[in-house]
Amino acid sequence: MAVTMNDVARAAGVSLKTVSNVLNDYEFIRPATRQKVNEAIAELGYEANLTARSLRSGKTRMLGLVLSDLSVPYYGELASKLMKVASLRGYRVLVEQSDANVDNELSALQGPFRQLTDGLLFTPLAMEADAVASSRGNKPVVLLGEYILDARFDLVTMKNEEAARAVTAHLLAGGRRRVAVVGAHPEDSGGSAGLRLSGYRKALEDAGIAFDPALMAPGGWWRDAGAAAVAGLLDAGVPFDAVFGLNDTLALGAMHELLIRGIKVPQDVAVAGFDDIDEARFASPSLTTVSPGMDEIAERSIGLLIDRIEGLQPEDDGVHVEADFILKIRESAP
Repeated sequence: MAVTMNDVARAAGVSLKTVSNVLNDYEFIRPATRQKVNEAIAELGYEANLTARSLRSGKTRMLGLVLSDLSVPYYGELASKLMKVASLRGYRVLVEQSDANVDNELSALQGPFRQLTDGLLFTPLAMEADAVASSRGNKPVVLLGEYILDARFDLVTMKNEEAARAVTAHLLAGGRRRVAVVGAHPEDSGGSAGLRLSGYRKALEDAGIAFDPALMAPGGWWRDAGAAAVAGLLDAGVPFDAVFGLNDTLALGAMHELLIRGIKVPQDVAVAGFDDIDEARFASPSLTTVSPGMDEIAERSIGLLIDRIEGLQPEDDGVHVEADFILKIRESAP
């Protein structure tokens, strides 16, 4: 027979209302009373009816997270960090994958997924700012990334351009003069690829080196795309002495292709990436990369969203946060 709140109240020697207050984190409960109730809950194995609680309070203590593709290592690692930070604030995170599809993004903003959550962390890649603004409803939304830069929204992002400029400058300072950039999207000016390409070009300009379009290898942001991009450059006879992958998976794919072709890294070609995913540290050689402040992104975005939910953030224009980055110099580009 299921344990009820009445059973907990009797075991703890308190009223039913007191048990309810403890379960709902009512702040004006004496520590000793809270401890007695929690001990009774643990002893009896009571499980709260979350559906009933959310109906009474109007809150689920669930946060939504919408990312485009969870197979991308950066997104998987970020999701893990977001969940851990949310747990410290007493919230859980529900994750939805959008595949950068406008219908999926719209469904995450307006469909059943949204109804299950008190607020949303959202990485829009297909929807425009006005569409997001008109569809987001009354629950708080914090945007992740840089595809929408708009004062109407709370936003937590990274210093894409500055970080890409720094890692390219590091390659140039090491004596490299022909730096291939892998994963570029020439048509993208405001997203991650566009900003990182801009940082690359500014570092070249700083060093007095002309931009060579032949060194720009477009493509998706996966390992096989990195390998294919480098294979294309080699097969076309394009000379290069360094590779900057616009994310780590591209850089790792590029490095793999160089090594199987008998090209030494970093002696013949230096390689650097962006994101500092776990695999970067354990590659052979280990990958020089940019750590874009993933921990700070997780802490600031979760904190901002929960503060909005709990009314702790003043009602004003959107708050914009840029996390700091660290250049992690490793064996692939010392």
